[in-house]
Amino acid sequence: MIAEIYKIFKENNYATIGVCIYLFFILVAIFADLIATNDPLRINFSSSGLSRNLPPSWEYFLGTTSNGRDIFSQLIYGSRNALAVGLSAALAVAILGTIVGLISGFYGGWIDNLIMRLADIALGLPFLPFVIVLAAFLGPSSWNVVIAIGLLLWPNAGRIIRSQVLTLRERGYIESAKVSGCSNFRIIFLHIAPNILPLSFLYGSIAIGWAILTEASVSFLGFGPSDVISWGYMLQDAYSSQALSLGAYIWFIPPGICIVLMVVAGFFISRGYEEILFPKIKK
Repeated sequence: MIAEIYKIFKENNYATIGVCIYLFFILVAIFADLIATNDPLRINFSSSGLSRNLPPSWEYFLGTTSNGRDIFSQLIYGSRNALAVGLSAALAVAILGTIVGLISGFYGGWIDNLIMRLADIALGLPFLPFVIVLAAFLGPSSWNVVIAIGLLLWPNAGRIIRSQVLTLRERGYIESAKVSGCSNFRIIFLHIAPNILPLSFLYGSIAIGWAILTEASVSFLGFGPSDVISWGYMLQDAYSSQALSLGAYIWFIPPGICIVLMVVAGFFISRGYEEILFPKIKK
């Protein structure tokens, strides 16, 4: 598995660029305390009063908001929330989709029918309204996005993995495992699961971009937590303060670019992985 992943990054420029983008933001998130120059939630004052709407300077690299908060520090700390939400959602989608696809494809029958009907229901739910309703019931939290991503995106991975399991369960080595007395649990997770893990990784990488974009959308609409700095929170703060009409482009363009880069990185990785799994795409 590790050798296959290395092959993807070695042979595909898309995957390499995507990984480099992720590594950059991971390093920023890890060393955010050292990179950020101020507390992102602190209201700054100067000798003349509130440090509001200040232009970029050596003290505030990207200037300040209308509330006197450091934009650069918010941008740096926002990477932590984006990665936490994105990676958690990717893990949730990969785990749920893999387990559901394995069970549905291996057992078939009424279990398969029940799971596929649940998948149809999940695919029919509107995504963003579902997250908003979830936030209304559970309270504003970034983890609501992770829960929503896991509940609504698992069918995409589950259906594809199920189709692969339907073919794998008919292979000779699976029949041999059954004859030798292996339990269903052992056959599913020891003999079949390793063959579909690349698909799990593929859909997990797609979920990262979805999660980051959804979290930004929810925060922009005002349904995110007010005590957690995120790029969506920065955009919502800029919008409510009419940053565009004030010409404070430095306030909302950087977080927008960061969101785009993270989403594009997930797409690049998934694209590169697709070309390895399905070589005909290159042609």
